[in-house]
This record gives sequence, C-alpha cells and structure tokens, in this order.
Amino acid sequence: MRSARRPRTFLRTVGLTAGGGLLLAGLSGVGPASAGANAAAAVRAQTIRCPDVASRLPAVPAQAKAEVDRNLALLNTQIQEADQRLAATVGQGGPNFVDNAILGPLRDKRIATINRIATAIGRVAERPTGLDALAECTLGGTTDAGTGQNNGAGNGNGQQNGGQQTRPNAQDFIDIRQVRPNVRRPKVRRGGSRGTFTSRCGRNENGHFNSDNFIVAPGVSNGAHHTHDYVGNLSTDGFSTDESLARAGTTCTNGDKSTYFWPVVRLRGPNDPPQNDQSAADGNIGRVLRPASVSLQFRGNATSKVTAMPRFLRIIMGDAKAATNGPANARAAWTCSGFTNRVVSDKYPICPRGSRVTRVLDFPSCWDGRNTDSANHRTHVVFPNANGACPRGTRAIPQLRMTISYTINLSKAQIRQGRVYAVDSFPEQLHNPVTDHADFENVMPDNLMRRAVSCINRGRRC
Repeated sequence: MRSARRPRTFLRTVGLTAGGGLLLAGLSGVGPASAGANAAAAVRAQTIRCPDVASRLPAVPAQAKAEVDRNLALLNTQIQEADQRLAATVGQGGPNFVDNAILGPLRDKRIATINRIATAIGRVAERPTGLDALAECTLGGTTDAGTGQNNGAGNGNGQQNGGQQTRPNAQDFIDIRQVRPNVRRPKVRRGGSRGTFTSRCGRNENGHFNSDNFIVAPGVSNGAHHTHDYVGNLSTDGFSTDESLARAGTTCTNGDKSTYFWPVVRLRGPNDPPQNDQSAADGNIGRVLRPASVSLQFRGNATSKVTAMPRFLRIIMGDAKAATNGPANARAAWTCSGFTNRVVSDKYPICPRGSRVTRVLDFPSCWDGRNTDSANHRTHVVFPNANGACPRGTRAIPQLRMTISYTINLSKAQIRQGRVYAVDSFPEQLHNPVTDHADFENVMPDNLMRRAVSCINRGRRC
C-alpha cells in the first residue's frame, strides 16, 4: 500500500512584511497524494499503491533536505498521474495493458527519482541502500471515479482502504483561537503613502466561472485545472487578450474593466454528489460557495509615494503548485473575521460561530518600470523588501489586496466526519491551502488609475 505515514507541511513563520505583503517561511515536505476524481464518469477503477519511501529513509541531513523533499513530492505526483491514467483507460488494451502502459513506466520513473534521493543524501552522509526495492507498485482497492472517494470503510479522519488518505481531512484544519497573534503591521514612514482606493466589483453574482487562465496558460481551455471566480471584466476566459478585455463590460461600479480572479472554495462531504463542471474531472468536487464579501483594495507603500500602473499590467500572487514547488512564492493567508491578527497558510481555519472564513491575498507592488508581463509572470513586479522599500531598479505602484470572506459554519466534529471546505487546486496539489493564489490584469481607464494614485498618495480613502 502507499503509506499511512507521510511527510507533513509545517509553517514556522507567518507575518506581514513592512511592505504589507505576507511573509511565509519554513515550509518543508508535502502532504500525501490521492487519486484524482473523475466526476464525469460513472466507472469504478482500481487505485495504485506504492511502498512509502519517506518512512524508509535514514535521518536526512539538512544540506540534502530541500532536494529530498522535492523528490518525495515528485514520487507523490507520479502516483497521482498514474492513478488518473488508470481511471481514464478502464477497459482499454489487453491483459497486460496496465503492467505495460502504467505500472512499468511508473516503476522506471520511481527508480530514477529514488536514485536522486539516495544521491542527494550520499553527497553529505552515508548513501542509503536497498531503496530500489520500493520502486515497484501494485493495484490496490477500488475508487468510485464519479466521486473520487475510496470504496472502503472510513474512520472519519480521511483514512480509507488500509491507510490511504483523502484530502483535505481533519489534519488540515485548525481552530483559529489556537493560533497566536502573528501579524506584524507595517509602519508607514515619513514619505510613505497611507491612502487606499477600492474598486467595488461584486461577489461574482453573475456566476462567471471557468477553469482557464489566460495569463499563465493563454489560448487553452481548462488550462488551470481548477475553477476560478471572476469579478470585474465580463469577458475573461482562456482566450482573453488586452484588446478583448478593453472592449468588454465590467461588474465594477466605477468603470474599472480590470479582471480579478481566484480559485473557488467548495463545501464537500462524504455523501455530496459531485458538481458537474469543467474541473470536476481534476478532483475539484463539491458545492461552489459564493463569497459573502469581496474587497479589492489598492494600498500605498510604507516608504514612498506610488506611481500609476501601466494599462494591461499583469500580476499574479501566490503559487498554485506550492505544495510541490515549495514556499518561495506562497503568499496567501487564511484567517477569520475578528481574528485578522492571526493568520495561517498551511491549514484551513475553523472559525467560531458568527465569524467568517477569510482569505487575504496581497499582490507584489514594485514594478520594473518597463514591462507589463514577464516570462515567469513574476520578475517584472516583485514584493517590497522587509523594510517596506522597493528593491533598487523598481518603483512602487498601488498594491492590490484581495480580501474574500465566506460564511462557513463547520464544527470540529463535522470536519472529523468528513464535512470540509477546500480551495480548488491542480490535482496533485491536494487542495492544500498553501496553494491559494490570485490573478489580476489592470484594465482601468487612465483617468481612473490617476484618481487611485492621487487618493493613495494624499492619504485619502476612496
């Protein structure tokens, strides 16, 4: 079987930098992989089970830990991809199809990955031996591809079929009252800009959803493999261009045609039927929750005035693949209304009754002064330094903060029984809250952007 023991993700430091962005550090490891749900099919398919590698390793030296963690995450991803192929090819080929087309290639990939783990350790300590025997995988229990849930008796804690876990489960949640205050408020210095400008664009009341991303995967339908909420521009999809966005209408009351989007949050439980949408086949199941409130606020810089964003500037925040990529670009924070001085990134908060689950998504705000996009969609706009100042060669622009809240009243008992909420994600990211992210393209008319800059620099709230 796969494993009852998996490396976990831990957060050591969460706070607000002086520039107003979230500082996330100290993440190591990733959660377990689970089979992707194929909600469009009503077939039953076996799952693939592999020996656990992490539990067979000796103590990993600090110098090798990052490389070992990356390859452990890759092993999980390989199982996830093989599970998806297994579900998608039920009934195909002859009697040796699964061995030749799925288990054989998976074994070869695992041998190469396990050897990289052994080599990483062997550079700084004694090389572990005998790990190649862990490369062989077999077929295990059955999975209902219509729901993504294992057809075995669960224990209410996400454990099914001899220890295989589904995500998210009770281990992925924490009572916000158990989190100590950990937000450091930025101090605006002399010469800084303390005003704000807000675009009021609604809560996606018009039901604008798709699983595209024209910034990261242009010209691709279902390029995100998870569903987005959209507000602002009415036309946004995978085929949007600067020109098509400029021609479209908007939900914003001030004429802001910018596009704002983020992964939806779903309420899901053991007996919920899958919601038949574009990304259900990628494991995103459950009822999509409409936000109770959405705030799109542009803020100043702690040490300087801000300058106007160029029209059609594209910015992303967070990392949709942070569970496997690591925490370098993970910036999203989860909290509860009334407890916003306490945030978590690697767990979902359980909020007391009357308090709303809240996502705080801070965007980078130091522009290179030339480019409206870059190859990795990050280097043209970066975050301020720890002291709030923009790095040399960049200038401060209005910082977008999205604050999105939901009315979710779940008790610890309900969560233990499998009633949970989760952000949509790529299949291999297992709905990990650290993968939360958002996207933005500035399509404000120039006069509206000038007004925003004026409000922020003059210390007004507009």
